[in-house]
Amino acid sequence: MLRVAVFRAYPYLYEGTIDYERTYLQIYADAPRALLFAAFDEGRMVGATTCIPLADETQEVQAPFLAAGYDLSRIFYFGESILLPEYRGYGFGHRFFDEREAHARSFGTFTHTCFCAVQRPEDHPARPAAYRPLDEFWMKRGYQPVPGLQSTFSWPDLGETVATEKAMQYWSRLLLPVK
Repeated sequence: MLRVAVFRAYPYLYEGTIDYERTYLQIYADAPRALLFAAFDEGRMVGATTCIPLADETQEVQAPFLAAGYDLSRIFYFGESILLPEYRGYGFGHRFFDEREAHARSFGTFTHTCFCAVQRPEDHPARPAAYRPLDEFWMKRGYQPVPGLQSTFSWPDLGETVATEKAMQYWSRLLLPVK
């Protein structure tokens, strides 16, 4: 499965299972305003991205927003953007954000979009020497980390059988109307 394959790489180091993926994707399948946008090459899915109203996301994702007093009905949550390494650098990342932002905007009720990203220490032993975080890309798109808006998600790292907690930082931006 594409999501498991892509998230095996740093910084996620995700030791995923098909059973978990089915459960995870069912949340999006059950939400009428969710979107899955996929990229194909000769019939092979090479990338995908998801989004969903935050009010339709899991309690785990909603919790830090509720604790900080946010109105969930105004926020569209961006799940993952996954792309096989050989397709990176061709504009798919921008296209994925464009599609999700347009989808959120199409409802006329959402004021913000957000996503979260795993936080690994700079000296993590699995960090590749040439690793470049996506922070600069996200900032160019108008996203900023939201101070204090964090949560922890648990999954087993590669080679592990027991899930451990990972710090997740939320990023957000104002959903601007199309000009």
